[in-house]
This record gives sequence, C-alpha cells and structure tokens, in this order.
Amino acid sequence: MKDISVATHLKSLTPSLNQTQPKNNSGFGDMLSDAIKETNDTQLKADQAVSDLATGKADNIHEVMLSMEEADISMRMLVQMRNKVVDAYQEIIRMQV
Repeated sequence: MKDISVATHLKSLTPSLNQTQPKNNSGFGDMLSDAIKETNDTQLKADQAVSDLATGKADNIHEVMLSMEEADISMRMLVQMRNKVVDAYQEIIRMQV
C-alpha cells in the first residue's frame, strides 16, 4: 500500500507532457528598449564614478576608468545596433513591390 502512495505522489510532482510552458514573447522592440536602458544605466554609473572621484569620495582611478570604458563600449554597441536597424529599414524601403 505504501508503494502505491509514493508512486501517486511522484506522478503528481512531475509535470505533464501536455502542459505548455509559457514562452518568452519579448520582441525586437523590447530588446532595443532593454539595450537603451542598460546603456543609460552604465552611463549614469560612469558619471557617478567620475563625480565621486572628483569630490574625493572614491580614490581608485582604475575602477573609474573601467566604468567609463564600459559605458563607452556600451554606447558604441548601441550606436552600431541603431545603424544596422536603419540600414535594414532603408533596404526594405528600397524593395520594389
């Protein structure tokens, strides 16, 4: 009797094969929005680090330089994403119907 009850409990713990898992339906617009937000956050972090260094709150110039470079790379990546989107848009516009 005890074995049957364990089997019943195990069956209830395993997910059913017929159930569908919710899919992540984030689109391209959401991805761009997230990239813009992340870039803005890294820029703000770098600005704060520079401000802290200038006011004497921080004394590690290496961390400040790293945060500035991270913000620069993030901005460059975002600009390249923008350029690719604009190029794709222009290519679609040039298509003849």
